[in-house]
Order: sequence, then structure tokens, then C-alpha cells
Amino acid sequence: MKKIIFLISLLCTQVYAQKSIVSLSPDDSESTIITKAANVTPSPRQLRWQMLELTAFFHFGINTFTDREWGDGKEDIRAFNPAQLDAEQWVKAIKEAGFKQAIITAKHHDGFCLWPSKFTEHSIKNTPYKQGKGDIIKEVADACRKYNIGFGVYLSPWDRNNALYGTDAYNTYFVNQLTELLTQYGKVDEVWFDGANGEGPNGKKQVYDFNSWYTLIRKLQPQAVIAVQGPDVRWVGTETGVGRETEWSVLPMGEQSQEKIAALSQKDVNVIPTLTGSYKDQDRGSRSKLANAKGLVWYPAETDVSIRPGWFYHSNEDAKVKMPAKLMDIYFTSVGRNGVLLLNIPPDKKGLIAESDVKNLAAFGRKMKSTFSHNIAQTATATSTTGKGLKAMFDGKLNTYFTTTGKDTTATIQLNWTNNATFNVLALQENIAVGQRIEKFEAEYFDGKQWKNFAMGTTVGYKRLLKFNAVTTKQVRFKILASRLNPTLAEFGLYLLDEKG
Repeated sequence: MKKIIFLISLLCTQVYAQKSIVSLSPDDSESTIITKAANVTPSPRQLRWQMLELTAFFHFGINTFTDREWGDGKEDIRAFNPAQLDAEQWVKAIKEAGFKQAIITAKHHDGFCLWPSKFTEHSIKNTPYKQGKGDIIKEVADACRKYNIGFGVYLSPWDRNNALYGTDAYNTYFVNQLTELLTQYGKVDEVWFDGANGEGPNGKKQVYDFNSWYTLIRKLQPQAVIAVQGPDVRWVGTETGVGRETEWSVLPMGEQSQEKIAALSQKDVNVIPTLTGSYKDQDRGSRSKLANAKGLVWYPAETDVSIRPGWFYHSNEDAKVKMPAKLMDIYFTSVGRNGVLLLNIPPDKKGLIAESDVKNLAAFGRKMKSTFSHNIAQTATATSTTGKGLKAMFDGKLNTYFTTTGKDTTATIQLNWTNNATFNVLALQENIAVGQRIEKFEAEYFDGKQWKNFAMGTTVGYKRLLKFNAVTTKQVRFKILASRLNPTLAEFGLYLLDEKG
């Protein structure tokens, strides 16, 4: 019996994974393309990643001690000695603010390793920190496990210290280091590569063997998402914390990408999808963008930004830490635009998150709880003549949802309160496990004489958040104006933003 259950589970997993990429034929009509697009879904690892919402980045290394952003690989690593380092302090600070995962810069472009790698002398083993016996990757991984926080590693492909850089042997070196990180520290939830590819110490540039790296990660840590030079998660395109107002997770692919994915695997995406269009485009996945695609892929956006002007700690930036209100704005323009926020919080020379950063993170966490702890929409009576499952919009679950009957792709939901309700935030969520579908929506309130618009938008995806001037009313109408097949509105919320701080 256990064997049968295992086989059914395996089959379901493979079928589920296959839906994250679909082929398009030149003969496909527009309606066929849209039907296919509506049924592209995230892989289990992508779905888990999206639901994290908030991930922390810890930029820490020799740059912390040289007061630089990019080291050249020639630094005297004996300067590295964070005598008060407390990884639990880092993790507790982000957890209290609502973060669910952390990524540590195991090796930045300077080539200095925060773990005692067997394959280079340019590592923590040759520093004064704990007399060369330290391993900061282990300390962070252990702290994440203790506080039930996801753990990820950043490993820079560019290495300005290693003499092998620019040769085939460097790819072997990189695989060896990646293997250390994926086998010595327990479960890894995210592996983060950036696209930097400059010259090494010998003046050469490296041709990165991404495909072998992806294969290794899938083998050793199959649950880990690979970002943002990776097949699971893409970079949103800026480092400002601001995503697109129209952000599709289902994107058009080119022919080259189709062929590579087919050659490597029919069950999963193991190469960076070759997307049509530019990452600078504000609209990457609407109907007009899909028309000439060779395939479609679920490829969600990660939105990164630092809590400070720089990515590594600099004491002259202590007064420039983003305030709680700014962090809330960033939450709205990242998570609230169908992304995941990757917020960098760099530890200082002592090995601690600075007091100013901890204070502002904590206040941001309180602001989040204060704002989103009470859904004003939940106190209304909801009605709709064009759909079913209204109660599901208020149950806090993504796998239950309001949808339309038959082939309706539009819907109107009305909320009625006995007494006046006041709010200035609209929150929407789709059940992305069955696809991203809503293309256009608007919300109105009745002022006693007429209906007035207070919010409108295009995509929803995992989450859409809109702020507006406070509205006081007893009646609201929410309209889904366009959708790819039947919409799946999992959550609907109206909130009053905490304006303090």
C-alpha cells in the first residue's frame, strides 16, 4: 500500500511540475494561448518561495572591514575579526519583523569565503576569527533552524581572487565549493547567483557552467529555489524595492529556451528561460506579449533592496537606515505587486545587526501587524450574482477561493456594512496554485448619492496591495473586469494603514 501511495505522489508531483512550462504552437489561436497561460502553475518549490513574502539578505564579509562595496580580491583577510558575532541576533531581528527566510553571502566577488573551504586559502580559516576555527555559514544555518527560518546561500560566480578564474578548472572549483555549501549545513531553501562577470586576477573572464550548477543543486537540495540567475526566480530588474504595477509570473519564452529545457528535462525547468522582451519592460506578460512566444513559463520576480544606501555595512550610513514607513512602502511595491521582497540587512564589524537597523525592523513588524491584523471587509455582508465561494475570500487560505460559474470571466462582489467602515488599503490574492488569471479590476464605494472609484489595477497574482485616500462608506463594489478563464480570488481585504512612524 505504501508503495502505491508513493507512486501516486510521485506521479502527481511530476504532473504538477510539468505545468510550470508549456509549449505553444504557431497554429494556436489567441483563445488557446490564453487558456494555456491560465493553466501554467508554479512548481512546489516556487509556490513555497512565493508564500514566504519576506526574505532577508545578509551581506557580510571582508568588505565589511575594508569599508568597500566590491573588493578586488587582494585584501588582507587578517582584518576580518567580528569578535561579537551573534547569528541568533541577526535571525531574531528579522523574525520579529515577519521575515521567513535569510540568505548569507557565503562568498562575494572578492573571493573571500565565510566558511573554511578546503579548496582555497582565501577563507575564514586564515583569519583571527575564533583563531581560524570559525564557520559563519554554520552559525547562520544553525540560527535559522533554531528559529524556524528558511536558510539560503549566495555564492558569487565572479571571483577576483582565485587564479583559476577564466579557465575550465574554475568551474570545477566552483562546483567543489557549491558542493560544500549544499552538503555541510543541512537543508538549503534558496541558492542565489548574481550575473556579475568581470575579470579575474589574470585578466580573464569566465564562461560560467550554470547548467552543471543547476543539476548539482537539483540533486543535492531539490527543494531549493535557484535565483536570480536561475531557472526558478528572476530578478525584477531594479534594486529599489519597486516592482511593476502589471507583474505577470507567466512569461513568454523564446525557441532557444524551449529546446534547452526539452533536452535537459521534460519534468522541470533546469535552465534560465530565454524570455522575449526586455527586463526593463513594464509589461512582460499581457496578452499582446504572448502572441508570438514559443512557450510559456512560470517565472516569478524577486524584488531586492537594501535597508541602507549600500549593501555592506558602513558606519557613515547609520543615520540613513530606511524608516518603518519607507519599509512599508517597499512592502506595498514588492510583495504588493506580486513579488517577494529580498531586503538586505548588513551586519557590522562587531558581527551584529546595528541598533538602528534592529529598531526600524521591529517598528516595521509592528506596523505590519497593526495594519493587517483586522480585515474590515470580513465584517461586511458579501453578495455576488456571478460567482460562488464568497466566504473563502475571508478564511486566510490560498487554496479556497471565490470563482465564477460556467465560463464567466468577469464578476461583481458587493459588500454591505450596517455601520460606516473606514479603510485606505485594498488587498487581493489569487490562488496561484492553479494559475495567475486576473487581468483587470476596479473597486468602488457608495458615498450616499453615487458610486465612486477608489482603486483599480491589472494583475493580482500572489498578492496585490493598493493604498488610497481613506474611504468611509457602508457599501463597496469590487469588479473583476477581465480574467484568463475563471478567476480564483482567494483573499479579499480592506484595511486601515497604521500611519505611525
